[in-house]
Amino acid sequence: MPSKSERTRQRIIDAANQLFYRKGYNRTSFTDVVEEADVPRGNIYYYFKTKDEILKAVIAHRLETISGMLQEWDRNISEPLDRLERFVRIMYDSTPALLRSGCPMGSLTAELGKDQPELKEDAKGLFDLFQRWLARQFVDMGYRDEARDLSLRLLSRGQGLIIIAQVYQDPGFLERGTQELNRWLEDLARYA
Repeated sequence: MPSKSERTRQRIIDAANQLFYRKGYNRTSFTDVVEEADVPRGNIYYYFKTKDEILKAVIAHRLETISGMLQEWDRNISEPLDRLERFVRIMYDSTPALLRSGCPMGSLTAELGKDQPELKEDAKGLFDLFQRWLARQFVDMGYRDEARDLSLRLLSRGQGLIIIAQVYQDPGFLERGTQELNRWLEDLARYA
């Protein structure tokens, strides 16, 4: 069982994670995090001296969560095509949040990439984790030489779908786009 200190630290990370997603990293203040986490202001400095430290903890938390999810899929879904389709389903399952705030990874990386390259590199790790996992699925389907390119194509098509669906507030576009991605994946599996 986590100690009170560990629970408080995690509450701060969870609050910051939500705020960075909804408001953006640069528009979120220490005060916002304190209020969202419902901790005394002095307590936050015990755990994190800077907002950058909070961001690094948020990214580490996201990496741990995503890694656990991908490992679970590897254990419980036997076919690479089914694992890839499960990845695509994240977009459809997350439609309301995506229409409201965009992709948590894409939004954060784009925001940091404008003038905070060192922090963007940390956030890029989220994409790297998915890209490597996706590439392994394509290798398992028989696309050893093309695996990296196919993984990047899937990531980029997904990000594009999310951005356009958010801009136009069109959940149907996101649904049709994910169906098209699944058809593309099924074609790849058929011709592997």
